[in-house]
Amino acid sequence: MPDLPATQSTSSSRTAEMSLRLPARLESIDQIIDFITVAAQQAGLDEQGIYAVQLATDEACANVIEHAYVDMEPGEIVCSCAVVAGALTVTIRDFGRAFDPECIPDPDLEACLDDRPVGGLGLYFMRSVMDEVQVISAPGQGNVVILVKRGTQHGRGV
Repeated sequence: MPDLPATQSTSSSRTAEMSLRLPARLESIDQIIDFITVAAQQAGLDEQGIYAVQLATDEACANVIEHAYVDMEPGEIVCSCAVVAGALTVTIRDFGRAFDPECIPDPDLEACLDDRPVGGLGLYFMRSVMDEVQVISAPGQGNVVILVKRGTQHGRGV
C-alpha cells in the first residue's frame, strides 16, 4: 500500500487544515509526529504544548496500531490537523474495530506498581496533557480521536 502525501487546504485566512493517510504500522508514527509537529508550530504552541501534542498523538496512534485492526487486514491511520486562532485540533481516524472508551476503567494511580495491570494509561495521559480529548466510535465505521491543544494565551496549555 503506497504512502499518500499530506494534503493541505485553507478554508479561510484564519484556518489551515492538513491531512495525512498512512498504513497503521509502527513505522508510520515518526512521520505522523513530524506532521503534527509542523501543525503545532503553525498554531504557535510553545515547546511544552508541542511536546504534549506529540505525546498524545503518539499514544493515540499506538492504540490504533495495537488494537484497531486486531483479527483484520492491516488498515490505515488518517491524521488531520486544523489550526484555528492559536489552537490545534488533531484528528486520528482508523477504520478498524470499534472502541468504547467507557469500557476502560480509570487507572488507580495510588496502587502499588506490582498490583497495576499493564497498559490502560493511554487515555489518562492524553486527557492529562491535552485541553480536550474526544473519542467517537461506531461499529463498522471505525474510530475517531480528537485532540485539542490551545496555546497558553488561549486556554489552559500545559
